[in-house]
Amino acid sequence: MRNAFIRSLTTLAEKDESVVFLTADLGYKIFDDFAARFPGRFMNVGVAESNMIGVAAGLALAGFRPFVYSIVPFATLRCLEQIRNDVCYNHVPVTIVGVGGGYSYGPNGPTHHALEDIAAMRSLPNMTVVCPGDPVETELAVHAIGALGEPAYLRLGRAGDPVVHQAPPYFEIGKAITVRRGSDCTLMTTGGMLPVALEAAAMLSKEISCRVVNMHTVKPLDEVTLSECCRETEAIFTLEEHSRIGGLGSAVGEWLADNNLQFPLHSFGTRDSFTHVSGSQEYLRDDQHLSAAHVARRISTQLTLPVAC
Repeated sequence: MRNAFIRSLTTLAEKDESVVFLTADLGYKIFDDFAARFPGRFMNVGVAESNMIGVAAGLALAGFRPFVYSIVPFATLRCLEQIRNDVCYNHVPVTIVGVGGGYSYGPNGPTHHALEDIAAMRSLPNMTVVCPGDPVETELAVHAIGALGEPAYLRLGRAGDPVVHQAPPYFEIGKAITVRRGSDCTLMTTGGMLPVALEAAAMLSKEISCRVVNMHTVKPLDEVTLSECCRETEAIFTLEEHSRIGGLGSAVGEWLADNNLQFPLHSFGTRDSFTHVSGSQEYLRDDQHLSAAHVARRISTQLTLPVAC
């Protein structure tokens, strides 16, 4: 996703001279081409993420379209006050780009694990939250956000994320993508868990018809697709590489409550605890029961039991 992001940002910057890019001492090699093409529009502020947000807000107030980039916890939680007060309060078009969603930086430990960012970002007024499911969606998301003209958070994986879409799908902020049809249940995912969702649905295919919906925009939610899933399937399972508190599952649960819908909802996410072991993204996902096998097993179990409302 990281490489797809910089490709699409370069294309966007060629068309829009107001696009500027700020990084907090990261990504020298992958940003070399952008810096060479647009030398006055590339800024490395150093290890000073909070200051980076303030600079970006000032540039936005002066008519620029800043994209700021860092590892997820440092792009969001470290400078949450500046995002809230400088960007969201002033409703300026700054895009916060967080690389390394979930356990992408697994071996680096809890300081680099990104499991609370969606909750923090979607709680902010005026903030749009976009979590593309693969590199193809990432490129489409950058252009969609470029046309948005308001605060946005773009949550990416890292490098080597698998490609799901063999052809570019229709992509619109606030409109989910139904990747696989199904009638028994809906497996609704966001971000880099899309390949896991599809693998789990394939495992279940002989016994359960599982619809896979990629809710790439967590805020605002696609309420039309949510309504369709409630009408056409028996339960919704949400899947995210994020805490079960405050993420996609919470957002869907809030929507159900707001609409007085007693509909079965089950959430896959990380436990409410820090991870005190080091390991790869795959290892840590499995430890949190976020592997395709764990997901398929739980869906099968839930749908063969009476489902509580």
